[in-house]
Amino acid sequence: MSDPSSPLNPDSSPSGNTPAPHKRRPRYAGKNPRRFEEKYKEHNPARYAADVAKVLAAGKTPAGSHRPIMVAEILDVLALQPGEIAVDCTLGFGGHSRELLQKISPGGRLIALDVDPIEQPKTTARLRDAGWNEAVFTSVRSNFAGLPKVLATLGLLGGIDAVLADLGVSSMQIDDPARGFTFKSDGPLDLRLNPSRPPSAADWLARISEEKLAVALKENSDEPYAELLARELTARRESAPFTRTQALADAVREIIQPHHTHPDEDAQDDCVRRVFQAIRIAVNDEFGVLDLFLRQLPGCLKPGGRVAILTFHSGEDRRVKHAFREGVRAGIYSSTNDEVVRAGPEERRANPRSSSAKLRWAIRA
Repeated sequence: MSDPSSPLNPDSSPSGNTPAPHKRRPRYAGKNPRRFEEKYKEHNPARYAADVAKVLAAGKTPAGSHRPIMVAEILDVLALQPGEIAVDCTLGFGGHSRELLQKISPGGRLIALDVDPIEQPKTTARLRDAGWNEAVFTSVRSNFAGLPKVLATLGLLGGIDAVLADLGVSSMQIDDPARGFTFKSDGPLDLRLNPSRPPSAADWLARISEEKLAVALKENSDEPYAELLARELTARRESAPFTRTQALADAVREIIQPHHTHPDEDAQDDCVRRVFQAIRIAVNDEFGVLDLFLRQLPGCLKPGGRVAILTFHSGEDRRVKHAFREGVRAGIYSSTNDEVVRAGPEERRANPRSSSAKLRWAIRA
């Protein structure tokens, strides 16, 4: 007879008396939950594959995940071979990394960078569980502008064969209201890729001058109402500082609504998106990081090494295009694409977040 107090007895409790009551997992609040925290089925795709498949079939991205963009086009550009060394500068959910690992195996090695302390360990664990050990897959917590230092630390001073950088914000960050990237659900106005590095968007917006805010809105998102928004937002923060995403979104809509001949909710939301984009770029110094990365990139590639970069708005794309074209003129790169590569119609239908993506590539001379 088994000992009822034994820890191996499923009916035992810590006190050795009556078993602890079973706690059910919180159920969906209705058939189609909207809150990120309730979408546990999409967070466990292996167990709820059918549910996730329905989300994908509807042309949506399951909450808490990310769909890699232009995979076939990227693989065609990078032309990876078994045994080569590649870098994924923006690990994200790991979709691109999985594809790169398949192409460089056997004998190859992938180094993946990501600055996000929340998502990077999750993705690293998923890829380890998929069978990619440290000898094949090295995950490093780093901004992609730190690539030269990472390669030096790993003893790869001779350069690498291929580099991929997907500059888009990941769906996991957008979907989680606690990260403050979305105005669809209320959350703290944060917008940091690395939440441990100040300032948050709320702190930045509380201190920025009207003039500098207008410049950020123009340069980071081509916002046509930049001066108006800068003047009104800096005036309103004096009485009610912006600390929540929906409060900022509501203020932006109120400011621009009188200036629309035909009030249009979609147009107002587009303006809100541009404001959030501009602040996010400023808070994370995204253009400064990209400029440094582009300057350092040629020295990280072997002769004949390939680089592919996915951009998602004009400020990023201009920088990449100019760097690659100047590199060709200077003899640093042997070639680059004249016409930008975009996702095909089928991918844009299946994954609307791919619609704004632009792919540029270059080959080291």
